[in-house]
Amino acid sequence: MRDDYLKSAQLKIEDPSILINVVSRRVKQLRRGNRALVESLEKLTAEDTALREIAEGKISYDLATPEELARR
Repeated sequence: MRDDYLKSAQLKIEDPSILINVVSRRVKQLRRGNRALVESLEKLTAEDTALREIAEGKISYDLATPEELARR
């Protein structure tokens, strides 16, 4: 995992727990064959691709409200 991509993604998602979860979910999607939302001339790992997508604002997240959690 490239440190520069990680630092850029941390500027968008400051909470490390949330960042880990967002990256993990996106990596699973990429490995299942979903198309990357960023282009690169170099071969990136799924983790680096996910971090770049976050850093470039292509991926975001919403936290569930307590009401939404209660309905689950």
